[in-house]
Amino acid sequence: MTRQPLILEIKGNSLDDGPGIRGVVFFKGCPLSCVWCHNPESKSPKVEISYDPEVCIACDTCIETCPEKAISKENPFFIDRSRCNLCFECVENCPSGALERVGLDMDVHQVLDVLMKYESFYTSSGGGVTLSGGEPTMHMEYISELLKQLKARGIHTLLETCGHFDLERFMAVVYPFVDTIYFDIKIYDEDEHRKYCGKGNKRILENFKELNRLSQKGAIELVPRTPLVPGITDTRSNMEAIAGFLKSLGIKKAQLLSYNPLWHKKNYKIGKESMFIHDPLMNRFMDTRKVEQCKDIFKQSSIFV
Repeated sequence: MTRQPLILEIKGNSLDDGPGIRGVVFFKGCPLSCVWCHNPESKSPKVEISYDPEVCIACDTCIETCPEKAISKENPFFIDRSRCNLCFECVENCPSGALERVGLDMDVHQVLDVLMKYESFYTSSGGGVTLSGGEPTMHMEYISELLKQLKARGIHTLLETCGHFDLERFMAVVYPFVDTIYFDIKIYDEDEHRKYCGKGNKRILENFKELNRLSQKGAIELVPRTPLVPGITDTRSNMEAIAGFLKSLGIKKAQLLSYNPLWHKKNYKIGKESMFIHDPLMNRFMDTRKVEQCKDIFKQSSIFV
């Protein structure tokens, strides 16, 4: 039986995760631990509980309901997760929806049932289905089955990946059913990558080289992406290193993803505090001039952004 991952969310009308209107499946779990992760609730492969103070109506129902007495207005994150046993009684009784379960058990057919409700939108817009996360390739057999079912229905498939996966296994069970791959290259320097992403990038770069070799033959569409993070990935040295790497491989097109500071709130919801919570650059949207400077570096290497 295929090992079943947790599904974080399924969106049915995304315009930001590939061409056309797309269904997007977000998986829980990632082999990296990027300090700026825009979906911090997707890092852990395990189920979690989320609390949104902006939705809370302060009715105290959860405080009265919790059998472990893990909820209190005096707790830094409202929920003492060292005491919480994830029974989700608070979630079931919360009248406002401020408390939510993060991570759903869904088999492939259940996911397909949700995705295919939007099939007419995919076909009419030139869209399809995108697998995102977290990191979908942590669940190779599961996504292989899902992608296979989508391809059998004539649906365009796209994979968003951090690139840290077993290439041999990927080529055997996932690659045959993917039309497009959005491949993140965040930091080029090995030590800097380990510092900010939790692991080195040797496997990532090697995987990218091999997939690019196949892409150059017209086998798949491969799109490198770099998230712009203030003071970490948007530095001139990192931009030049990545642009030079892509140029050496004959790549003419890439994506730069503009920084979004809303991840700080997401961290709070799952009971974690960002190490950059007091950094002014990390708490606002990136200046458009800085984005243009990064684009110019890529353009100087003849890479269209």
